[in-house]
Amino acid sequence: MTKAEIVADIANKTGIEKVAVQKTVEAFMDAIKSSMADGENVYLRGFGSFTIKKRAEKTGRNISKNTTIIIPAHNIPAFKPAKTFVSEVKSNVK
Repeated sequence: MTKAEIVADIANKTGIEKVAVQKTVEAFMDAIKSSMADGENVYLRGFGSFTIKKRAEKTGRNISKNTTIIIPAHNIPAFKPAKTFVSEVKSNVK
């Protein structure tokens, strides 16, 4: 499902114009991105958590040049679905 399909689905279910729904969805995504960029986790009860995971520094290999490189420590975004979310998906997957 794409963002456009999500917007169309919400617009059909609520009766709100697609333009307003699109602005709302984009504002929601921007709020999550900016919050996580500031180092804050986002918790949506019943849906899941957007968290920041820390990756430690590690040694990698460039196989084509046969050299080792150091990959510095960094943070990555992660999503952990809520238990109700997981159980609903498990029961409905065909």
